Amino acid sequence: MIWYESSGSGDRTVVLLHGLGATAAVWKSVGRALQERGSLCWLAADLGGHGGSDWQSCYSVGQLAAQLAELLRQQQVGEAYIVGHSLGAYVGLAVASGWFGIAVHGVLGLGPKINWPAADLQAARELAARPVRFYSTPEEAWARYRRVSGLAPDIAIEEDWLARGILQTEGGWRLTQDPRTFAVAGAPFDSLAASATAPVLLARGEGDPMVSLQELGMHAAQACDIPGAGHNAHVEDPGAVVALLERLIKGA
Repeated sequence: MIWYESSGSGDRTVVLLHGLGATAAVWKSVGRALQERGSLCWLAADLGGHGGSDWQSCYSVGQLAAQLAELLRQQQVGEAYIVGHSLGAYVGLAVASGWFGIAVHGVLGLGPKINWPAADLQAARELAARPVRFYSTPEEAWARYRRVSGLAPDIAIEEDWLARGILQTEGGWRLTQDPRTFAVAGAPFDSLAASATAPVLLARGEGDPMVSLQELGMHAAQACDIPGAGHNAHVEDPGAVVALLERLIKGA
């Protein structure tokens, strides 16, 4: 089961995909901005192993894309545009390949980490192999969730942006993220970007340490910086993200 929420009206649906460790709650401000503009539907989903969505036996970009595609079929989305952050950009590009039977009209990828040095891959593998960690207080769990998702207090001030990030169980408080989702790290971004059958616009916060504008430009004809933002540009400047989406739709 994939947890999702949706709203709006119109023949176009914007599919909002969060990054590794986060939940669909990071799109609250973008969703509100889309509501204000009208004429668009939006759907924000918790990717498998995150938030309110079920845990799986294993994880890959293709597996997450297949799950998402099934949800989009069930919801009978019309003209679909995908806005994906970090891992969400990978999943969006996979769905846009057409391999999963969903017609995508454009992809806006935000801050995808493209280069994976051996040390980063090893760190991701170690995180994926760790057992679930339980915390005695919600404050400890929230602090860990903020570190894993990158949603520091100075970036994500509203609690709405943190929804479904932790869960209370008999063993204590834990993150809702399945640690094994870290196994998706290091997927081949170049082949995913090349496989997309729809227009692709890649962007990053100008202060994002995860990826450079030059790296983005190697994989898309359209690549740009979002001034004043970091890795979580969709939280820091939702208006700029919506403006880029509108640019993508107009050019598609």
